Amino acid sequence: MASITPSAHLANVRYEIRGALTRRARELETAGLDIIKLNIGNPGRYGFEAPAHLRAAIASHLHDSEAYGHEQGLEIAREAIATQQRQRGARGVAVERIFIGNGVSELIDIALRALLQAGDEVLLPSPDYPLWSAATILNGGQPRYYRCLAAHGHLPDPDEIEALITSRTRALVLINPNNPTGAVYPRALLEQLVAIAARHRLLLLSDEIYDEIVYDGTAFQPLAALAGEVPCISFGGLSKVHRACGYRVGWMSLSGEAARTTDYRDALQLLAALRLCANVTAQWAVLPALQDAPTIGTLTAPGGRLHEARRSVLQAVAASEYLDLVTPDGALYAFPQVRAERIARFDDEAFALRLLEQESVLVVPGSSFNVPRSRHFRLTLLPPPAQLREVFVRIERVLAQMAHEQEQPQRAAVLA
Repeated sequence: MASITPSAHLANVRYEIRGALTRRARELETAGLDIIKLNIGNPGRYGFEAPAHLRAAIASHLHDSEAYGHEQGLEIAREAIATQQRQRGARGVAVERIFIGNGVSELIDIALRALLQAGDEVLLPSPDYPLWSAATILNGGQPRYYRCLAAHGHLPDPDEIEALITSRTRALVLINPNNPTGAVYPRALLEQLVAIAARHRLLLLSDEIYDEIVYDGTAFQPLAALAGEVPCISFGGLSKVHRACGYRVGWMSLSGEAARTTDYRDALQLLAALRLCANVTAQWAVLPALQDAPTIGTLTAPGGRLHEARRSVLQAVAASEYLDLVTPDGALYAFPQVRAERIARFDDEAFALRLLEQESVLVVPGSSFNVPRSRHFRLTLLPPPAQLREVFVRIERVLAQMAHEQEQPQRAAVLA
């Protein structure tokens, strides 16, 4: 019998965060190896717990969670989100312009599906969180990448972004705080990007799932407050700041001039209705999560688990013969770069596979984040600091071997 042929839409879709390397890691685990998994920002797998009062809110509303809910989400949860957005300065936010989904991932897909015609272009950062590229492609769009180079602190160049805009460009995507780099965009840069969107009538899509995860006094600036009447969707959720990935509760808030977004809002509602509703049970955690005192600050402040893990990574890179790193100011990741003068011919995928098979450490190659010819890899800051220090001992061993192997032919050529 003929094999089933996958859809051609998947030809250019990648998601290596859970791809071939992860499958190989599972094979090694089955063979009895203990793999240190640094590929996913999944707090619950590293001993972090959701705040107890969120669990209590869910438990007390189990009897209210057995019927389908509103397609946009529980009204009490949407009102809490709208209140948060208004307090942050967003204009035109209302309950009917808030959508709750099964994580931000589902909402990214819905937002792009409601927007794109075949061949429309979306401006995406490089590196990006690869779901953005995948959702653009699967909904008929074309990614157009603007660079966020390490040499520029992983911040974009507004002039480069504007030069990429064509008659088919529909949206500008920002990921702030950034995954995978940890960059946090300053207000002045965000104002420039809003001005570009206004000039070219683009929809702003701001992935802010790590909004409260910042370090050493870094300030997070919500985009919607600067966007004003420019249409903007802000994405947030419980997964990271509230350490509740498994609850699968994300939201998007549509702000800006209502007259320009009425038809688009209705399209979002239609798509939300087609999947009936998001998980009702976990939505009861939204109100206490946004209304009560935040709990992430004790983890990101000096002495806190995330802050000390980040410190361990910074110290390890500073001591490395082979690595450089732009200090991550936010989010849950570091994005080190291998120095070209130490290892000239570096293959990030070969390195990641070797690190996994030789040292039992799973990281994500930088090319997985749509960075051409990448010398980067991403790892999460969630493990305990001591384990991260051990990880970098293993990374250094692999890089030393790679450097030695490249030096051998050069020495042989000189002797010849």
